Amino acid sequence: MNRIPRIVILGAGYGGVVTAIRLQKQLNYNEADVTLVNKHDYHYITTHLHMPAAGTDKPENARVDILRLIDEFKVDFVKSTVVQIKPHDRKVILEDSTLSYDYLVIGLGGEPETFGIPGLKDNALSIRSINSVRHIREHIEYQFAKFKQEPHRKDYLTFVVGGAGFTGIEFVGELADRMPKLCKEFDVDPSIVQIINVEAAPTALPGFDSELVEYAVNVLKEKGVTFKIATAIKECRQDSVLLATGEEIKTGTIVWTGGIRGNRLLEEAGFETSRGRVIVDEYLRTKEYDNVYVLGDCSIVLNEEGKPYPPTAQISIQQAETCSHNLVATIRNTPLKSFKFHNKGVVASLGRGEAIGVVGKYKIKGFTAAKMKRLVDIRYLFIIGGIPLVLRKGRL
Repeated sequence: MNRIPRIVILGAGYGGVVTAIRLQKQLNYNEADVTLVNKHDYHYITTHLHMPAAGTDKPENARVDILRLIDEFKVDFVKSTVVQIKPHDRKVILEDSTLSYDYLVIGLGGEPETFGIPGLKDNALSIRSINSVRHIREHIEYQFAKFKQEPHRKDYLTFVVGGAGFTGIEFVGELADRMPKLCKEFDVDPSIVQIINVEAAPTALPGFDSELVEYAVNVLKEKGVTFKIATAIKECRQDSVLLATGEEIKTGTIVWTGGIRGNRLLEEAGFETSRGRVIVDEYLRTKEYDNVYVLGDCSIVLNEEGKPYPPTAQISIQQAETCSHNLVATIRNTPLKSFKFHNKGVVASLGRGEAIGVVGKYKIKGFTAAKMKRLVDIRYLFIIGGIPLVLRKGRL
């Protein structure tokens, strides 16, 4: 009698959770033993985290309980932290147990990329999880409370955001929307508050359409955001940021959104990596092991020009669809499918009622783009939870 193959999925981010959901739909009972491992008992919607971080929405609206998404008769859920991956032994070491596998899917998510900037790791906050955004929101409110006790410390109300990519731009848009309410609540003159967005690249939203970038920057400037473009952060100190220009900005808050790298566990496992990310083959497998798939922030997928696609939720979801197909195909001894990324467009929020985006050949902005952003969020809720989840959280 043949043994049932064991599939272990590490991480319940976009790639991991969609892989698990598709496997439970595609596999027959007892066709495979599927286990999903995650350190939290919830999946969080990363593209929504900038809102609770700024305090314009509740953190609970960005999370979904994993047990609401999976069929426990088809997928086992293990709440634990991954300590080590041992691909040669086909084992995963958790903090409280060990799992053996026949096929492994790694979707552990990335870690903030500091680019070697001194003090960044110790002194900057990052938007990377439900707990981290709670911390940022509470920290921002605390700065206002401290200012009321020490009104000469205007640096408490200076907020520096490092990075003007998608996350940075979306965060400063929400933060600018939040400031009038906080100023009213704490009886603070709004003119004292500063939101400064620093970006080392020559433009905000690098790689985005220049006309839309100009629109976005103008919208955010009108909301009170100051931009320092083509300006690198040289050092993050406990109470200030030193720029490459020599300027020092006194601040009580540094939020870093300047990039991510892969997960250190992949490097430690012996996979060939670049900044903690693995270049996968056309089937999303590592070149060392044809039974190990890598998705999302941990993977590098090259386009036709040989350049890596940016790690986005969209590409992670599409990778999960290909990965689940190939796992089922391997078990059933049918042909594998090559991964082909289909760019369905990108939309970046600029705060309440404002956004920019490119959908197909069309450029959209303003209220239309904001509505499209909401539809994108609702579509993802439908993918992972169907109509019931859309009805519960469709107001995202």
